This record gives sequence, C-alpha cells and structure tokens, in this order.
Amino acid sequence: MTRETSKSFRVGLIGCGRISDIYLKTLSKFSSVEVVACASLDPQESRAKADQYGVAKACTPNEVFADPTIDCVLNLTIPAAHAEISLRALEAGKHVYSEKPLVMNRSDGKAILHTASETGLLVGCAPDTFLGGRWQTVRRLIDEGAIGKPTGILAHVGTHGTERHHPNPDFYYQAGGGPLLDLGPYYLTVMICCLGPIDRVAGMARRTFDKRMIENGPRNGEWMDVEVDTHSLSLLQFSSGAIGSMTMSFDVWDSETPRLEIYGENGTISIPDPDPVHGANTFQGDVWLKTRETSRWSHQPRPTGREDWQVVENKHGFNEDSRGLGLLDLALAIQEGRQPRASGALAYHVFEVMDAIERAPKFGAYQTIESRCAAPEPLPVDFL
Repeated sequence: MTRETSKSFRVGLIGCGRISDIYLKTLSKFSSVEVVACASLDPQESRAKADQYGVAKACTPNEVFADPTIDCVLNLTIPAAHAEISLRALEAGKHVYSEKPLVMNRSDGKAILHTASETGLLVGCAPDTFLGGRWQTVRRLIDEGAIGKPTGILAHVGTHGTERHHPNPDFYYQAGGGPLLDLGPYYLTVMICCLGPIDRVAGMARRTFDKRMIENGPRNGEWMDVEVDTHSLSLLQFSSGAIGSMTMSFDVWDSETPRLEIYGENGTISIPDPDPVHGANTFQGDVWLKTRETSRWSHQPRPTGREDWQVVENKHGFNEDSRGLGLLDLALAIQEGRQPRASGALAYHVFEVMDAIERAPKFGAYQTIESRCAAPEPLPVDFL
C-alpha cells in the first residue's frame, strides 16, 4: 500500500549539525514531505547544508517561524534548546518534530503538550527507531502471543563513552548529557512500545571519572570535565504488571550482555548483538526467539552456537537507518486525524521516566510516574 499526504508537507529544519544529514537523506526519498529551509545560528552552516542537499532556502530560525508556507519545524538543535524551539514553532502555528530528548525538565514538557493541545497542532519526537523492521518484528511477536504474556524485560548498554569516536564529545558529559539521557530514550521507547507505560521506577548511579580524555580528531589528548553520572542502573514497573531493569553506562569497557531481552510466560525474545551500534538506537538487526514452539515462528537457520534459538523472519520494511520516518508518520497523521506514533506524549512519558530515574538515588525510594501514554500502534507491514 502506498500512502501519500494530499500535498507536499513543507518542513523547515532548524539545527544543521551532524544528525541533520540522515534526516535529509531519509526525507528526500518521500515526495509527500519536502524540506524547504535549512536554518541555524551560523549562516555559513545553513547555506552549506542547504547546498549539499538541494534545499531551496538557507535562513535564520526566525525566518522559519515567520514563513507562512512552512507547515512543520524539524527541531534538530542541541538538547538545551529543544523546548524553546518547539514552543516557538507551536506559537507560530506550526507542527513540530524534535530530536530527543523532548525537553530538559518536566515543566517545559507540560507546556509543549498543553500548547499543542490548545492550538490543535501535533508534536512528534525522536527516537523513531522503534518503527524499523527489527522492532516492529518484536512487537508483532508479542501481539501474536509468541512468548505468551510478557513478564519482564532487560536492557543493557555498556560502552566506554563517546570520546573515542566523537571529535567534540563535551556535551555528552555536561548537564543534559550522560548515558541515561543519551541512550535511554531508544530503549525506554522500545519498552513502552512493546509493554505499555511505566508506573514507577527506582535507580542508582555513579560518576566514575571527574575528567575524561578525547581520544580522536584534532582535539586528541585534550581533557574535559564530567558533570553528570556516567553509570546508571534502574528498576522499572509497568502498568501491565511486567517488571524490568536497565543499565546505561559510559564506564564499561566491554560486555557480552544482550542489548535487550523480553521475557514471557512461554518464551524469550532476544536482541543479541554485542555491538552497541546494533542496539535499540538502530533500525536493523536480527531478532532471536526461544520458546517451546520456536519452529512455528521462524523459517531461517539457527545461529551457529545458539542451536536452541531461531532467527525470526522480518516481514517489515525500514531495515536501514531511516531517522526521519517519525516525521513522515506525523505528516500522515495530520491527514488521517490521529496522533503520530512517535508522539509528544510518548516522548514526554519517556523523559519523565528518565527524570525519575535520576531523582531516585537522591531520595532512596521508588518514584511514581504521573504521565500516561498509549503504546504506539504497530506500523503496517505494507506501510509505504
């Protein structure tokens, strides 16, 4: 099935950093969405990005807000600016799709959702990786009862930070950074997509190093201060009754722990990759299944050395980096009169969970999550 918006959905991009490249590449594949402006605080950066991707207009953020022909703002600014840009977009009468996290505090998140509700505009937010083939396969297995009723979930990302590959990793170690806020949205979004909203959390955290050295690029050997916790452990209780644990760390040299596993009364779904780039922050990868009736769910060979597991057939699209897919779904949601799958409500719930996990060690008690969101509807197998 091919689904197109009734007219080109005109998008103004604000924030022309590295992440904008994959958005521009993805959105260029769909005629129903057109990026018509690239904006940032640096005019040269805006012009270079517009020229690189054939975008008609390079301008300032204020010009994007003032342009009556722009339907939606794609907010790819730094996390500290997300709330301001999103609110200004809504106040200018434009829908908004933001990079994660949605906000840096709960009051800003509530203001964004309230403004969107009052104006009848839609808010979407990354991550949209849960719309990829791997995670839609996981959702399909759960919906079809492959493991029975889900009872638990585990998520684990153990890396030794970003300074080994990112030339300017400072912001990962400043307020608003850290492994929980950087990586947590991918995993929590997948969890909520599969198991529904979270009721309460507990957590512990530590900061292993006060300073870290940049190990690549022109700043190789330069030291930077660490302002945030870099090893986070949390416990999660879902409204469905399932329970889970999550480790997000920049302090682990290596690990063989699966990136994510979902446990059910009759089986287990596993995301086995030992490489963090193939975890919940990507669209592609295998899904393993082990049940009493494993062969019923797979027609592919068993992985070598894992003779009791099956690789599940992936019937879904978007098995390559497709960041921006959530924005396309937002455009379709406007036409169809529904909320986008990567919605502001989902992103706010994810942020509130992370905020509570950060608060928990200070109070030594479970933190109750006030917000609620529905698990996003599965993406149709024949979507686009």
